[in-house]
Amino acid sequence: MSSAAFILGAAVAGVALLGFLASRWGGANLTSLEEWALGGRSFGTVVSWFLLGGDLYTAYTFIAVPALVYGVGALGFFAVPYATIAYPVALVVLSRFWTVARRRGYVTSADFVRDRYGDRSLEIAVALTGVVAALPYIALQLVGMRAVFSQFSTLGAANAIPALTVAFVLVAGYTYTSGLRAPALIAFVKDTLIYVTVVAAVVVIPARLGGWAHVFALAGTALHGRPHPSSIYLTPAQYFTYGTMAFGNALSLFIYPHSITSVLAARSREVVRRNAALLPIYSLLLGLLALLGYCAIAAGVVATDSSRVVPLLFARFFPDWFAGVADSAIVIGALVPAAIMCIGASNLFASNVFREFSEPRPAMETVVAKRLTIVICALALLFIFFVPVPYAIDFQLLGGALMLQTFPAFVLGLWTRWFHPKALLAGWACGLVASCAMAYASGFTSNFTLHVFGATLTGLIALYGLLLNLVVSAGITLLLRAASVDSGIDRTRAGDYA
Repeated sequence: MSSAAFILGAAVAGVALLGFLASRWGGANLTSLEEWALGGRSFGTVVSWFLLGGDLYTAYTFIAVPALVYGVGALGFFAVPYATIAYPVALVVLSRFWTVARRRGYVTSADFVRDRYGDRSLEIAVALTGVVAALPYIALQLVGMRAVFSQFSTLGAANAIPALTVAFVLVAGYTYTSGLRAPALIAFVKDTLIYVTVVAAVVVIPARLGGWAHVFALAGTALHGRPHPSSIYLTPAQYFTYGTMAFGNALSLFIYPHSITSVLAARSREVVRRNAALLPIYSLLLGLLALLGYCAIAAGVVATDSSRVVPLLFARFFPDWFAGVADSAIVIGALVPAAIMCIGASNLFASNVFREFSEPRPAMETVVAKRLTIVICALALLFIFFVPVPYAIDFQLLGGALMLQTFPAFVLGLWTRWFHPKALLAGWACGLVASCAMAYASGFTSNFTLHVFGATLTGLIALYGLLLNLVVSAGITLLLRAASVDSGIDRTRAGDYA
């Protein structure tokens, strides 16, 4: 066994043990949904910072951002401004949501939608959207892990299947046992490893390649000479695409169920606000990480599967033992968000779907949520077994488009009750159908080209779907109000938001 494989195996075993031991953290009663799923809403600034960072900066980010820059050049840097834009949104939206959720005991965003609009159909629609959008996102954590595991065998990705299965059995086990406390504790290890790895990479690799100026020169020449020319600078034709990708993804980042779960675990509104101010530090890390895509081009790394670019780069420029540390950072960077995503999705189903069709028994909701984490892990594993990697990535991009269709009901609902719930449901449906149609027409990519008044606009599908959603929701609301159709009961009060 190589030293890299030994270090990777030891790291995975160590964090799995931490995950199981987390069940003893604070002596919590883990039969309570709030304790198991939200850590008792008791996490302070430091724990929340690591948890949110572990939640949002995943193995897929570690693998996919450099791979995208490697493939398309400057357009791949949209992830840096999108993450930066998202934090002011989080500061405003999530601190307000945390307040009303704490006052009324909400566990999910769909809980708020139910009380705000008094409409069970809209609640279930929001909940199921979150569950469906989470599955390919969890599966993509496996893409990052498979890229690492395949380095240790001449059989490549096929031989990574047993290792992936073992890893996700561990995720399911410690998530079932310890709930949110497990990824919160492991996140400390994950973020430390990632920071060490990225800083070492941006210091060592460019120096070995002759400096950043040489890296950019080689990358620029290589990108320009491709069959579909790219550039290390955005072209004017890419400005609109880049802007919509950054803005649209920023709007959806914090409404995913795993983001909501992490935020609701904070013990105070001030903890949420502090983290919204501190988390942009991760955007600096993301920018450095993206530059590794140019380093891979300059180094002449060739990979039929772009998800292997970063592991190949580390294997070429670092000794075997440090490559093991870097591989451990990627794999642990999958284990943490995968656990949070499973908890977020299972919360939605247990609290907002299962409860609607059963007797409301809090203890049973916890049991259902815990069992669902195992089911969701298994479904994600099957997803990656039977769906080719490019399609898995495409489905995750489509999942983001679907998730954004809950924005009017959830985010706008935090400030206004003007929209009619039936109109929001119609807008949600139209946005989903349009997003799926555009994704299919564009070959399941994240962007779609519109031809408007002689102009050609290529932009993010999710944002186009949201605009249609808002137009339909506003139009039908006006019609229903004109017809004096009952708009349901708002169970929240103004004081709940203060």
